Amino acid sequence: MASISLRDGVLDIVESGAGKPIVLLHSLLADRTIFDKIVPALARTRRVIVPDLPGFGGSSSAGATIEAIADRISGLFGALNLGATADVLGNGFGGFVASTLAIRHGGKFDRLVLADTGMSFSPEGKQSFYAMAERVRKAGMGAIIEVAMKRLFPEDYIAAHPEIATERRNALLNTNPEFFAEACLALAALDLTSGIATIRNPTLVVVGELDAATPPEMARALAKALPKADLIEIPGCGHAPMAQSPGTFIKTISDFLALT
Repeated sequence: MASISLRDGVLDIVESGAGKPIVLLHSLLADRTIFDKIVPALARTRRVIVPDLPGFGGSSSAGATIEAIADRISGLFGALNLGATADVLGNGFGGFVASTLAIRHGGKFDRLVLADTGMSFSPEGKQSFYAMAERVRKAGMGAIIEVAMKRLFPEDYIAAHPEIATERRNALLNTNPEFFAEACLALAALDLTSGIATIRNPTLVVVGELDAATPPEMARALAKALPKADLIEIPGCGHAPMAQSPGTFIKTISDFLALT
């Protein structure tokens, strides 16, 4: 674990492995440990960098815009001497950050994996973020914890794997409520529709068939709008396939990232 001091703040990261770098960006409803089940597989051939996004864990806030968060992440490439060969994988909130990173700083890295994300939310989706922000500011993270679990995983998976649900609940309960609220407002305000076609990084869009947080239709629209993108839907999975079905997730991204 290391704290990287950048021009505009601090990012807390963990690193493992060696080889072509890959940066993993986590969901709003998780922290960087959501990737723990796939890091060992990636680290066999890759240098894996997993930051806590700004406002999460030991990373300082970058404010309530996705653009500022993406700009903070862009500082990692120079600070860690990643060159322009690194790949970036973002899940959910991290996927919106990764897309924004590609729009604003796409020349700093190579391939892009966008898992369970999109370009913008419907009016109903935006309202849910406003409501979550208000609830956590008034009553803390516990106020949204059960809703968050149902957005992360299908209900039958939660019932069959209570230990995973407990692990994810504990991680989310450790999140700073004010910074979580900032992230909710950033997502509600975001609309990447006009910028998405400017992305030139080869891109793979992945989505769980049962994702209740960013449903498959959002991923389909994203893949269609991107100039160089493939789309893979993962049967039976929700918003966090890297945690729910890590082996399947690694197989899904393996060819695109040349992991073998």
